[in-house]
Amino acid sequence: MTSNQEERDQGLARERAQVILKVRTGQMTAKEAARILGISRKTYYEWERRGLQGMLEALTNRPPGRPEAERDPEKEELKQKVEDLEQKLLLSEHVEEIRKLMEGVKSLDQEKSKGKKKDKRG
Repeated sequence: MTSNQEERDQGLARERAQVILKVRTGQMTAKEAARILGISRKTYYEWERRGLQGMLEALTNRPPGRPEAERDPEKEELKQKVEDLEQKLLLSEHVEEIRKLMEGVKSLDQEKSKGKKKDKRG
């Protein structure tokens, strides 16, 4: 929706709210309000009910602080998969590091054993 359309919609909503308040304060009848708004009396009463209900909801006490953000299950699942993969990657890096260290130790052992064999032959 464009901002112009939003402005028009808000203007219409304000006009409807003003008419409803005039009816509620006795400044006009529901029949007059329906005629001004170009709707049936039944539709007027439905709008009035929704408007008053919306006002009650807006004015109901809410818990303090910022409302909790909506959670996207797909996004949460992807975050968990990323965490799992990061853990696997870290583990693989550690395993590779240990493997290289073990190869280094093995080659040192082989060099030592070659040196001992030469000493025994010499």
